Amino acid sequence: MLGLAITIEHVETEKEFDPPIGYVKPRFDLFAEDISHRVIVDIQHARTTDHYDRFLYYHCVALLEQISSSANYRPDLKVFTVVVLTSGDRHRTPISVTDFDPHDLVGRPLGEIPHKIIYLCPKYVSKDTPQPYREWLEAINDTLDEEVDESMYHRAEIQKLFATIQSDHISPEERARMIEEYHQEELQEVAVEEGKRTIAFALLQQGVAVEVIAKATGLSVGGA
Repeated sequence: MLGLAITIEHVETEKEFDPPIGYVKPRFDLFAEDISHRVIVDIQHARTTDHYDRFLYYHCVALLEQISSSANYRPDLKVFTVVVLTSGDRHRTPISVTDFDPHDLVGRPLGEIPHKIIYLCPKYVSKDTPQPYREWLEAINDTLDEEVDESMYHRAEIQKLFATIQSDHISPEERARMIEEYHQEELQEVAVEEGKRTIAFALLQQGVAVEVIAKATGLSVGGA
């Protein structure tokens, strides 16, 4: 995902900084670290309206925690936050990136700040999604929709992912919650559509013109 060779030396789950940084104490689902990079992975099960701001805050906390004095504001470790939105996102894009490096007015990066936040939405992966993102997103997606064809994947890391799941390193309760949240958006969309049709039917019963109903509900004239 990052295009970096990373050797993970330290992993914490439910990571918190003590003492807290700032007024809100964040907790990282998974916090992984090596000697030259810091990688933070947060699996976001339930979509929230503020998740872009939320993980920007988390990311900044991981940076600020490294600054011990005003003599040097450059953190010793690079910080990459990878957020996996298992229940989707309103923008419906498989990959989005918050890049902190300054750019000039024509978009050329200055190469001064390496830190990034990467948001992944596995359910929107498609043939247009570039590698290596696509194979990873497809693998995550398959583990959530319970339709895994392991023969499609050739990367050793992904095969290890499937082996880890099969060996019950992920609890049945955790897996059930992830799958439930994965399907949450589809259920919400169905509920909204049914609600619109109920309203449209009630308006038709009151003699409201079909064109007015269609405009008010967003349904097609045929659908209304």
